[in-house]
Amino acid sequence: MRRRQFLQSLAVGAVSLSATSSLFARAPHSKSLGLQLFSVRDYVAKDLEGTLERLAKIGYKKLEIYGYDGKFFGKTTAEFKRILDNTGMKVISSHHTTGIAMKMKGTLTDGWDKAVEDIHSLGAKYMACAFLFPQERTAENYAKLPDLLNKSGEKSKKAGIQFAYHNHDFEFEKYKDTLVYDYLVNSTQANLVKMEMDLYWISKAGHDPVAYFDKYPGRFPLWHVKDMEAGTGDITNVGGGVINFDKIFAARKKAGLEQWFVEQDVSKGDMFESIKKSYDYLIKKPYV
Repeated sequence: MRRRQFLQSLAVGAVSLSATSSLFARAPHSKSLGLQLFSVRDYVAKDLEGTLERLAKIGYKKLEIYGYDGKFFGKTTAEFKRILDNTGMKVISSHHTTGIAMKMKGTLTDGWDKAVEDIHSLGAKYMACAFLFPQERTAENYAKLPDLLNKSGEKSKKAGIQFAYHNHDFEFEKYKDTLVYDYLVNSTQANLVKMEMDLYWISKAGHDPVAYFDKYPGRFPLWHVKDMEAGTGDITNVGGGVINFDKIFAARKKAGLEQWFVEQDVSKGDMFESIKKSYDYLIKKPYV
């Protein structure tokens, strides 16, 4: 082959390769979404590694985990790491309870230092208070809660982990002269306690997430993304309900968003089909 022909063939090949690379760069499977693993808890209980493999095939590669009690789903830290490596999964965040009403290890009041150490060893960036049990939703407990959240955040921050508080709808009930949610935001240190905004639960409570982003800018680095079914108000797959995600994501910079997770607490059909629908809906969005 002559030199000119050779160079021409290289040029054509380069153009072809560039076009192919561009196509792959835009392909949905080149992106990865995060999932709160609680969505598939029934499957996790039966086959952890197999469940993670199924999630990876859909395209979920980032996880927010739950249920740490000194072990990860009955696995040692080393065992869990191997499963993560085998499935190509990365833990970004972990949910924990206070330990006040439900006594167990790995909570804010029992074994928190060890929890921080183990979550840090996974390379996670966040830990969050997931839920307050009904018996914890008292005036007496609310008075003490900011201090507990601040101290938990102070300890996690020393390990390079940002602490956050995840909401449901009960935080939008009245407490003193405000709402529980606003009380928690205003009574905790912004650098120690961020908020993980659950877009479904705040909407279910009749409040606008964007209004809260405007009110407390930069306080919401984490979101739970899930939808609300028209009429019933039930949880449904993302894109299958009435929540305006385009409007909410347009305010992500004001919120201080860094990471978000698809979550579906319950499904009226097959859960894997539901979270696949959520993936297919979201992966086409410009903010993914």
